[in-house]
Amino acid sequence: MLTGELLKNAVISGANHIENHRKEVDALNVFPVPDGDTGTNMSMTIGAAARELQVLGEADVATVAKKTAGALLRGARGNSGVILSLIFRGLSKGLKGLETADGAQLAAAFQLGSESAYKAVMKPTEGTILTVIRLSSAAAVESGETDCQKILQILCDAAEDALAQTPEMLPVLKEAGVVDAGGRGLLYILEGMKSYLIDGVRIEPNGAQAETLSEAAQPQYAYALSFTVHKELHAQSSAVKLKVALETVGGEVSVEETAKTIAVKVLSDEPHSVLQAALLCGSLHEIEILNLADTPQALSEAAPAPIAAEMPKRAEPEKEYGFVAVAAGEGLCTLFRELGADQVVSGGQTMNPSTDDILNAVEATPARHVFVLPNNKNIIMAAEQTVNLADRGVSVLSTRTVPQGITAMLSFDESLSPEENHLQMMKAAEGVHTAQVTFAARDSEMSGERIKKGQILGMEDGKITLVDDDYIDVAYRVTRRLIKKHSGSIVTILYGADTDEAAANTLCERLQNRFPNVEYNVINGGQPVYYFMVSVE
Repeated sequence: MLTGELLKNAVISGANHIENHRKEVDALNVFPVPDGDTGTNMSMTIGAAARELQVLGEADVATVAKKTAGALLRGARGNSGVILSLIFRGLSKGLKGLETADGAQLAAAFQLGSESAYKAVMKPTEGTILTVIRLSSAAAVESGETDCQKILQILCDAAEDALAQTPEMLPVLKEAGVVDAGGRGLLYILEGMKSYLIDGVRIEPNGAQAETLSEAAQPQYAYALSFTVHKELHAQSSAVKLKVALETVGGEVSVEETAKTIAVKVLSDEPHSVLQAALLCGSLHEIEILNLADTPQALSEAAPAPIAAEMPKRAEPEKEYGFVAVAAGEGLCTLFRELGADQVVSGGQTMNPSTDDILNAVEATPARHVFVLPNNKNIIMAAEQTVNLADRGVSVLSTRTVPQGITAMLSFDESLSPEENHLQMMKAAEGVHTAQVTFAARDSEMSGERIKKGQILGMEDGKITLVDDDYIDVAYRVTRRLIKKHSGSIVTILYGADTDEAAANTLCERLQNRFPNVEYNVINGGQPVYYFMVSVE
């Protein structure tokens, strides 16, 4: 029988297992754009549950399942994290009211989890984590087994088989020669749970297998590095961009940026690669390299602490409407506040905020009804979870880019109802087309074209349409196509932290020469990751 204690340790084991394989899951991302990678999002999501379960005392299986589901929901990041939270929400429903559970009840609960995840996705795509949970839970139910250990083995075997089928279901996976990242992440979690329930071994962080977490503090990397980068003009000086580069050669990356410096802490087996990547941003100072093999206890001292943001305080409603926007970059945050946003949640591509981050911002907004603008397709689902959690009315607008969010806010009419405003604002947002220019975070291949890490990517409404080496030229070409395709009459150029006003003006002049009758605006967005975000209306 499955007891609360067994389930608690199984979930912790599953959380540790995916954390240990987080980079491997991240690497399965077939798109080379820097983003909030699947492995990281899933690991952070279930990690939120593991932290709460570690301090949970004796409890029945229903209580543990409910605690797990609640923590996953609040900690959900990215679409993969939200789907994972929905799977465990269904699991909690299936185990509700039970002190212990047998294998049949566990299998049925996992199938409820599958159904919960499918219902929440407007257009479910086969060949993803949804397929893996559907086929594995169905196999467990159909087996008729009542032994929990056998059910976990069936779940893992069926999930592995389903994962192997994902490239045949999604051509983009087959082209890249990989399986679905979300499905792979789910399998790691199930395997971690199986390790405890069948083998009696709780997987611990960094690959250690110990009875308690305190016995598992062994370094995964050989070196701990810390240094300060003095940024140089025209260097690749974005802290977020540097973080993306360092995560390919190390782990536990922490960066803190000021106007002139970037303070870095990172664990790695390749200190030379870390320093080479950092030199692209500027000169290096205060370099310290610690060999962890010489000091086994040094991991806890050397590992960088997360950079914590101050949680906004809850506010009583004082007005009818309020706004929460998600954005990264000082210029964009200021712009949204000037447009009327009460709270701006720091986040975007590479930095997907959790449901709890967005919920705290909603409840810190002094309004009876709050409009949330995610401004990124991988944040929408996390934002949508706040609708049933908040203590006030919430409408989540499905804004997929920052320019869509800006236009949506400009279309707000205080005299309209929440429903009328939602329709009007989304209609306006959907009329905005966005060109984005970024860099390839990894080597990749798309539509038969090889993409090298560091090359410039041009995107039109979220789709990569151009790969080249000159970011201004790429920005011009993708924007030109959008203007011609959609008969654009207003163009707004938001330039980011990795470029400057002169480059933005050069882009604007080229566009003006080609389209002299279009109205142009140039704004310092200060956004990381994207050299330019250009709206065409």
